[in-house]
Amino acid sequence: MPIGALACGAAAILLFAAMLRETVVLRRLRQHGTRTQGLVVDNVRTHDSDGPTWVPVVAFTDQRGYRVEFSPRARGSGMRLATGSEVGVVYLPHDPQTARVLMRRHTTGPVVFLFFGSIVFLAFAVWIALAG
Repeated sequence: MPIGALACGAAAILLFAAMLRETVVLRRLRQHGTRTQGLVVDNVRTHDSDGPTWVPVVAFTDQRGYRVEFSPRARGSGMRLATGSEVGVVYLPHDPQTARVLMRRHTTGPVVFLFFGSIVFLAFAVWIALAG
């Protein structure tokens, strides 16, 4: 079997595992999560392979009264959150760092992206294996 097929297959498995992990976290948040309001306190400029992007920073107060800040996992042009806007937040009471913005595009977006990414890599692995 060609090494390209193995590499694409491994990437597909890793993306699928990440998708399953995110799905489990979202299920726990739906079942046991605490809902609260958060505030977008900043949009931080970051650099990635596509160039500079802006990532929102959301702050909220957990059940113990501690301020928690996090950046949503879903990023991109359609995911922007304006500084100063209030957003729904859900988090696990024993682990506030699991917080997610409570919007469909922010909760299901990463899962869908990881799923389709794993399918693409799996398709390339099969294509390489059959062509080689």
